[in-house]
Amino acid sequence: MKPYQRIAIAECGEPLVPIPLDVFATECPHAYQKLGAPYGKKSPYYLRKQVVARLLQAQQQLQAYCPGWRIQVFDAYRPIAVQQFMVDHTFAELIQAQGLQLQELTDIQKQLIWEQVHQFWAVPNMNPATPPPHSTGAAVDVTLVDASGITINMGSPIDEISPRSYPDFFANQLETQAQHYHQNRQLLKRIMVSAGFLQHPNEWWHFSWGDQLWAWLSTGANPNPVPNAVIARYGRAEP
Repeated sequence: MKPYQRIAIAECGEPLVPIPLDVFATECPHAYQKLGAPYGKKSPYYLRKQVVARLLQAQQQLQAYCPGWRIQVFDAYRPIAVQQFMVDHTFAELIQAQGLQLQELTDIQKQLIWEQVHQFWAVPNMNPATPPPHSTGAAVDVTLVDASGITINMGSPIDEISPRSYPDFFANQLETQAQHYHQNRQLLKRIMVSAGFLQHPNEWWHFSWGDQLWAWLSTGANPNPVPNAVIARYGRAEP
């Protein structure tokens, strides 16, 4: 169990609503749909109503800093079945990247690879007390595109299993390019935080509002939060 999963949830019943795709940049087809993730006929571009409203606020703030730029929504609501698919896909990718064969892995090797996966991917369990953040409709993965529609370089791709994914990875590096990456990440964080979102400690692209991770971060990321001191308003969402 991750520390934020100890946060209590008081589900408010707010519906999932479609993200207005004319306002934001998106990829079509969705990146996980291209891999075969089982969305069925459902769109991945949904969030809770209040989360969509806050994402629109962040877009307005971005326009104030950089006219013509847009937030690019990479991923939003993620059903448990999709979470399971992507966790399994990432596990297989790491095995391949390390030149290994699944059938030859020892139990220790499997455990180490799963630890890498779960450093960035939430466990796709069905326990209503510990939903994956994206399955609540409160978490969104985003980056930025400029006025020409070109994706801004953040120094590493979304979903990379690497220390480069940590939001401040480039903060203390002196190279000009590294500082440029850091400034881009800081801009993204600034506009999202201005709308009330909080950033995942390990992922520069992941922001949430109203879920357990957001509530835990609101308490100062206390590893031993006081029960019910801050309560999440969103549990697992049903489409």
